[in-house]
Parts: sequence; structure tokens; C-alpha cells
Amino acid sequence: MDIPVEPGVLDKAGALIEALGYIQRFNEKIVVVKLGGSFMDSQDEFRKVLTDIVFMHAAGMRPVVVHGGGKAITQAMTEAGIQAQFVMGRRYTDENTLAIAEHVLVHQVNTFIVDTIEALGGKAMPLHSLGSAVLFGEKLFLGGTENRKIDIGRVGEVKRVNSTLISALTRADVIPVIAPIALDGAGGKLNVNADTAAGFVAGACKAEKLVLVSDTHGIRSRKHDPDSLLRSVTRADIEALVAAGEISDGMLPKVESCLIALEAGVQKTHIIDGRFPHSLLLEIYSDRGVGTEIIRG
Repeated sequence: MDIPVEPGVLDKAGALIEALGYIQRFNEKIVVVKLGGSFMDSQDEFRKVLTDIVFMHAAGMRPVVVHGGGKAITQAMTEAGIQAQFVMGRRYTDENTLAIAEHVLVHQVNTFIVDTIEALGGKAMPLHSLGSAVLFGEKLFLGGTENRKIDIGRVGEVKRVNSTLISALTRADVIPVIAPIALDGAGGKLNVNADTAAGFVAGACKAEKLVLVSDTHGIRSRKHDPDSLLRSVTRADIEALVAAGEISDGMLPKVESCLIALEAGVQKTHIIDGRFPHSLLLEIYSDRGVGTEIIRG
């Protein structure tokens, strides 16, 4: 018997059935989501990504958020009359720069994420250097030899993650939201790369997945050719693309983050474009996805 239905209704039902297997597979699994890139400049696009995270949480996953805020930090420095300085491609971070970075990351970006998640019906906990810190590190020096280390200021690399606190929060039905400022052994503060921090968080928490949401579609075999998007790559593929110069600049810390997570036991990692509506849900809950997955191999 023919039953009239509105156009698209059956497609929606099919999408839900396709998602069912993924919802069951990832129930109560930790998924680390790193947020960064130009989509964060638009509150509408940013809110859509956070809506996806609340959906994941409601569907039984245990999301953990790690965020950046580079563009907002640069804007705040410009407004303060501070000129950014770079050493070997890295931003030099003096005490004034660190104070601005901490203010932007904690009081602007982290607060917006937490408030938005809670406005959407979720529960979130801010984890940062002005409250409950979960990232601990050491100062990062550049240079190839012990005698020629280059000091780039209050910049660090993550050495330890308080995964006990993060996991306890997820079990309590709370979404941890982590800002990338680490504490050193003396209680000082260090600005750390948010991508690599997310890799260490995912590894320490034994996450099922790490998803990097940014303003890039994923990894391309020819970096300037939009039609060369790779759906799935291995470590060997990445090494070849780096050697060929097809992975460079801002993509390097993203693939490094994925490899850190995979080495620590994370099952799969993904790089997706947050400007694409609901890209996070499509990557996790559909067979094809919309970005690049990076797997062991």
C-alpha cells in the first residue's frame, strides 16, 4: 500500500539507521575533539560544531574538547600594540604575550565553549591554567644540538596529562573543555600547541578517536588541488607526503597530533573541516565521512 510521505523523510530515516551501528559501537567511548581554525571566528559556525558535540554526548559518547585560539590571540596582541615575533616559524612568547594568550584562551574561547554547550543542554567543565589544570609540560627549545638551543620564551611541550580527572568527568556525564596552557615543574605557565596537546590528551585517556576540526578539508595528495582529497592514509603515506612537500606548514602539527595519538593506542584519527555543516557528525556517524582518516600502518 502506498503511503504518502513528505520528500526527504525516508532519507532521514535511512541516515538514522546508518548511524545506529556507530552509536552502538561508540557508546561510552571517549572521543577527543580538537577545535581550531577560522570557523571559530563565526559564532554561527562555531555553535553548529558545538551542537554536534552535544549530540555525540546525548547519543552515548564521552566527548573531550581541546581548543586553540590563535587568531583571537593575534587580534588581541594587535589591539594591545604588541608585534608578534617569530623564531624558526614559531611565535616567540614573552610574559606579556603569554598573559594575553591565557586571557583569550580562558576568558573568551573556553568560556564561550562551556556556556554554549550548557545552553544547548549539555554539561561542561572548564579545565585550564586559572582553575583545574590537566596539562603539564617542559619548556621547548629549538635547535639541533645541546650547545645551540634557541629560547623561544614561555613555549612548552606536553609531558603529562591528568587523564584521571578527565576520565572521571566523562564518567560523571560532563564534557571536559581544555585550554592549551600547561604548567611546568615550578608552577610556571607554558603556551603549548593545541593540536599536539590534543594528541597527548587522546593518548592519555585511551580515546577511541581523535578528531581535529579546523578550516581544512583534510589531507590532499596535491596540497593545492581540492580534488585530491585523501579519505584514508597511514603513517607511511604521511611520511611520503611530508617528504614530497605536500604536507607542510599548519598541516604538520595536525598530522603530528594524529600520529602521537595512534602511537598511544587511539584506534582512529580524523582531520575535518568545521566550516562544512555538521561535518563532525558526518565523519563519525556515516560510512563515508567528509574528511581524512589517519590509521596505523
